[in-house]
Amino acid sequence: MQAMPPEIGPTTEALIQESRRVTPDLTDEVRHLTLQVQDPVFQFVEGQSIGVLVPGPHPFGNPFHLRRYSIANARPIAPGADAELELLVRRCFYVDEVSGERYPGIASNYLCDAEPGDRITISGPYASPFRMPPDNRANLLMIGTGTGIAPFRAFVQLIYERRGDWQGQVRLFYGGRTGLDLMYYNDEAIDLADYYDDKTFKAFHALGTRPLTSSAQALKRGLTDNAAETWRLAREPNTYVFLAGLRKTAEVFDQVMAEQAGGEAAWAQVKQGLVDDGRWSELVYD
Repeated sequence: MQAMPPEIGPTTEALIQESRRVTPDLTDEVRHLTLQVQDPVFQFVEGQSIGVLVPGPHPFGNPFHLRRYSIANARPIAPGADAELELLVRRCFYVDEVSGERYPGIASNYLCDAEPGDRITISGPYASPFRMPPDNRANLLMIGTGTGIAPFRAFVQLIYERRGDWQGQVRLFYGGRTGLDLMYYNDEAIDLADYYDDKTFKAFHALGTRPLTSSAQALKRGLTDNAAETWRLAREPNTYVFLAGLRKTAEVFDQVMAEQAGGEAAWAQVKQGLVDDGRWSELVYD
């Protein structure tokens, strides 16, 4: 690994093995990338993220650009095997508030344009608030939107493919404006369905019912439809809550649970208990 500034840490090289689109052509482009890392020092656990360094020069003279991405798969089964990473990347653009011009996101377009055989520089893995509880009797509530589903996919793989002995109840709530927005559960990719287990794992994919419905609003509908069971699980002493995606995701969950609790103060008390016990984790962004 190469030496880098302290805020980045050591880096290593990753080979892009596969890049495939997981959303249809008529919606935003989201790609699933598979990377191979042959460096034996590089090891990761579910819930962690890596940094992708885009070579410069960049605006303002920066020699590189760093963007973090959650790892979307479980760790290798065989000890000492080459690490294989899977990333979920949405091709992003932003509009300059002054000029009104549209610019491509640096890291997302760099990754979406990369082809199999290309080599990129990555850093990490980085610590994450998401940690799988060691007790296989724990209940998991996973709530997300957009590419926030990536770490949950890694958790589900670990539970049902790597371990296969999970006894706790696992619930995944995932919101999208339309079915095309449901990564890993649409016409292009449906691999999450491979892990469904009626005894323990249920996934609720909530969709918008109106043209301008946001993914967070769709998520709220899915949570509301299953609010009683979610509230019951949230109060059990062995339940862990994970939230990922837009900050609105956490706000929506708070709203639905407050309604079930009979008020914001009652829900705040239950939520604080989850936080104090280390059973509440969130990875949200604006």
